[in-house]
Amino acid sequence: MQLSEIIHSNAVIPSLKATSKKKVLQELANFASGTVNIDSKLIFETLMQRERLGSTGLGHGIAIPHGKFAAIDKVHGVFARLNKPVDFESTDDEPVDLIFLLMAPENAGADHLKALARISRMLRDQTLVEKLRGTDDAGGLYSILTEPAASESHAA
Repeated sequence: MQLSEIIHSNAVIPSLKATSKKKVLQELANFASGTVNIDSKLIFETLMQRERLGSTGLGHGIAIPHGKFAAIDKVHGVFARLNKPVDFESTDDEPVDLIFLLMAPENAGADHLKALARISRMLRDQTLVEKLRGTDDAGGLYSILTEPAASESHAA
């Protein structure tokens, strides 16, 4: 699964201004609402329910909030680079500044897990993460996110 199948160039926020985890999730829900045609309140509530189970902050300043929705038919993503890092109750207690929101159809068990694994693997690449942190325009961020990784270009 390529990231270009999940995220579109218009689904990148290069400088999200929010001061708390809740505000970040509200802003992401508002933005995502326009890309998937789902009410922003439903997206926000779904994300908050998931966060109550445990933080989606992976550590090293990265979070992957996610949820499933009946109204969509494929996996969608939104990437945001925060203006200032916020506390996300991450496993390492580091504030988060890079967020990949993932929205999947309710019945997308395997696709949802594949997408989560793909994004998680990508965001463990320290070189790529440094590029994301050093880029402040949407087009540049999208290019970094969707460029094939060296290990994938030789995969069958």
